[in-house]
Amino acid sequence: MNGTPVLEVDALRVDYLPAPGRLGAEPVHAVQDVGFTLHPAERLAIIGESGSGKSTLVQTLLGVLPPNARVHARRVVVDGVVTQEGAEGIDENAWNRLRRGRIAYIPQDPNIALNPVMRIGRQIAEGIRYAEPQVERVDREKRAIELLEQVGIEDAQRVHDAHPHQLSGGQRQRVLIAIALIGSPRVIVADEPTSGLDVEVQKRVLDLLDEIVDTSQVAIVLVTHDLAVAAHRSDRVLVLGGGRILEQGSTSRVVLDPRAAYTRRLLDAVPRPGRLRRREARDEAPPHVRVEGLTRTYRLRDRGRGRLEVHAARDVGFTIGRGRTYGLVGRSGSGKSTIARVLAGIDRSGSGQVLIGERSLVGGTRAERRAAARAVQYVFQNPYGSLDPRQDVRRILAEPLEGLGIPARSEESQRRVREALDAVALPAGHLERRPTELSGGQRQRVAIARGIVARPELLVLDEPVSALDVSVQAQVIELLVQLQRELGTTYLFISHDLAVISQIADTVGVLHHGVLVEEGAPGALLENPREESTRRLVDAVPPPLPVPSPLPAAAGG
Repeated sequence: MNGTPVLEVDALRVDYLPAPGRLGAEPVHAVQDVGFTLHPAERLAIIGESGSGKSTLVQTLLGVLPPNARVHARRVVVDGVVTQEGAEGIDENAWNRLRRGRIAYIPQDPNIALNPVMRIGRQIAEGIRYAEPQVERVDREKRAIELLEQVGIEDAQRVHDAHPHQLSGGQRQRVLIAIALIGSPRVIVADEPTSGLDVEVQKRVLDLLDEIVDTSQVAIVLVTHDLAVAAHRSDRVLVLGGGRILEQGSTSRVVLDPRAAYTRRLLDAVPRPGRLRRREARDEAPPHVRVEGLTRTYRLRDRGRGRLEVHAARDVGFTIGRGRTYGLVGRSGSGKSTIARVLAGIDRSGSGQVLIGERSLVGGTRAERRAAARAVQYVFQNPYGSLDPRQDVRRILAEPLEGLGIPARSEESQRRVREALDAVALPAGHLERRPTELSGGQRQRVAIARGIVARPELLVLDEPVSALDVSVQAQVIELLVQLQRELGTTYLFISHDLAVISQIADTVGVLHHGVLVEEGAPGALLENPREESTRRLVDAVPPPLPVPSPLPAAAGG
């Protein structure tokens, strides 16, 4: 690798001290003896399961660790400047001075990272004021528009004047990339930058990052649970497990010849052609959920174009058999979440008919709608945002039962809470924990337990595994299949991941601009798509990973 390294880390260790008053508690060794070197224009992918230490490593690089964290390193070099050498603790002030303008960050979720009440241009201007103080205040709008155009936003002035909710998911992610480019950083840390995006938008965002690397020689640290993305979008891979580096090397070597059993297990969890697990064809079931002529139109105001009408769903119709799964796919902005919200009773403004059994959720009387809504529960995409961090798991699971008139302290409530937790294979001790004390996979299991505790007839699952690493993702899918087999619950499963859809859905529908353009069995539809929009989704899927070489008898890890 040519050029002076832009980042060198040697023997990095991060410990979390126990909270005051917790007698006997031991420090948590989150990162242990981690070291790596990053060169200009290099793409380093960091992979590992939930709890492997990825987030702690990212927070260390960014200087945003919590107060109870203690950081030690043998040597840290940023852009040729030694910030620490031969001492135990890192000089945080020196680290932050060097990080400013040299190390940038692209967060995972633009819905959380962007201020919802502040226009995009003002948010970019705040970054310019901090990282490019030489830019005069009157020139910040011009500089912000230049950055938006640099990341491929065509209508840069409109996006500059818009609020985040007026942009698509792909546009919001491009805004975060534009903010990261302020100050011409030497390193960009991208933390799961495409986990919430459909495959088409994901490809465009990753293409943009590749273009930025090639044109500006910036180095990328790509933290991802998507091994297909890591395999095709990185030069080197670093595999973390239990806070330690279990393996690192060139991407081609790690993918084709993994040395650690842990790495091989991660790779083995990725679906590949020829062994893609698909839901076995089942006999047709009687209709349970019927959607007929569902239409939802949003009326918006645009500063430049006045009043606008956005047709999120147009005359959509489909049927889900009792105890079956209907998969809904489509690019960002196609109307998937709108339909999910209508079926869950969250959005009551749609027209048409939605029937659960013989009860009308849309178009019926108020009493019918309330009765139908009680039969539906919703599992949100992000367990970090959908679980109240102030409540413990026991309270979180008891809350839906209160809506059915079952008091939280009653014996029936406590019994059903324990049954729901047991159904998602979590120990009873987790009832006393708060969401912040759980891993990502554990949080999603709690979210599913909350969804089934009220014993709904229909469970709406909106991207329930998109934020999980591949091994946990496989576990959650198996869990959902098992729960459906045991409880007979009907699922509406929304995902931008076609491999996930093929594993769990009995029928798949493809949405495009609010219209259901194609429907069929997963295998036939994904292998022989008829519509252009479906073909684009299939073509945008990253190429499959090659099968690794056989594991030597003495290999371990």
